[in-house]
Amino acid sequence: MLYVKLFWEFFQTGLFAVGGGMATLPFLYDISDRTAWFTHQDLADMIAVSESTPGPIGVNMATYAGYITAGIPGAVTATIGLITPSVIVILIVAEFLSKFHENKYVLGAFYGLRPASSAMITAAGLILARVVFFGGNFSNPINIKAIILAVILLAFTNIITFTKKLHPVIWIIFSAIVGIIFEY
Repeated sequence: MLYVKLFWEFFQTGLFAVGGGMATLPFLYDISDRTAWFTHQDLADMIAVSESTPGPIGVNMATYAGYITAGIPGAVTATIGLITPSVIVILIVAEFLSKFHENKYVLGAFYGLRPASSAMITAAGLILARVVFFGGNFSNPINIKAIILAVILLAFTNIITFTKKLHPVIWIIFSAIVGIIFEY
C-alpha cells in the first residue's frame, strides 16, 4: 500500500507542478506535512543533493524522497509516479500543439501558466529560505553563517563581473567546502 501511495502522491506532483523541478517543492512540503515521510530539513538536504547531481531536480528529488521513504523500490516508484504525467502530457501536446499552435485559447493558457509557475517557484524558494536561514521556524535564531554564505554567493554569481561566468559546479563545490570547514 505504501508504494501505491508513493506513486499517487508523486503522480499528482508531476501532474500539477507546472514550471519545472523547483515547482515540485510546494508539493513536496505538502507531502512532508501530510505523511511525515520526511521532514522539512530532509527536504533541504534533498534540494542540496538534487542540485548537485546530474539530472532534472524534480526527478532527483522524487527519487531521493522515495528512497528515504521506502528504499530502492520507493525511489523507483516515486520517480515513475513523477514522470508518468509528463510523458502522457507531452505525447498529447506533441500531437495537438502543431494543430492549435496559433489558437488564442492555447496561447492564453500558456500566458496564464507562466506567472503561476513563477509564483510556485517563488513560494518554494521562500520556504527553502526559511528552512535554511531559520531552521524552518521564524521563531528560531537566524543562522548568520547561512546568510553570509548566501550573500557571498549572490554577489559572486550575479554582481562581480569576473566570477559571474564561472560554472555552477564551482559554486556547488565551493559551498560544500565552506559547509565542511565552518560546520554549517
